[in-house]
Amino acid sequence: MSLQFLSLSERPELKEYAADWLHNKWGVSKEAYLKCMDAYLSGDTEYGWYICLNEDKIVGGMGVIENDFHNRKDLRPNICAVYTEKNYRKQGIAGRLLHMTVEDLRSKGISPVYLVTDHTGFYERYGWKFLCMVQGDGESEMTRMYIHG
Repeated sequence: MSLQFLSLSERPELKEYAADWLHNKWGVSKEAYLKCMDAYLSGDTEYGWYICLNEDKIVGGMGVIENDFHNRKDLRPNICAVYTEKNYRKQGIAGRLLHMTVEDLRSKGISPVYLVTDHTGFYERYGWKFLCMVQGDGESEMTRMYIHG
């Protein structure tokens, strides 16, 4: 297994594939992903997209957006769409992508960074701290907000 961790800016030709892959994992429209990716690749935003490849297959990925569909618009930017293929889990892929993303943002003077999740115990392993509960757009239940920085 030959894993490669990279920013989409290193392989912009993977944009369509990455947007389609994320759409299939999260149900958010491919067009929404492409819009954010285009803004990143054109330099309109510092908020990047990060993937892990095994050979030419995406096995993990995530991005950074202003707000990940919650009511705390002041808590930004947000890491979003964190996903690792089931048969690649428990190998540190998400942790390495999270670290890469946080460090890339920090190098651009962007810190802290936030994320929303229902997971408990996972993100703490990678230096994230629970901050507060937030209301997701159109959600009846509150969601956990984490901070890293």
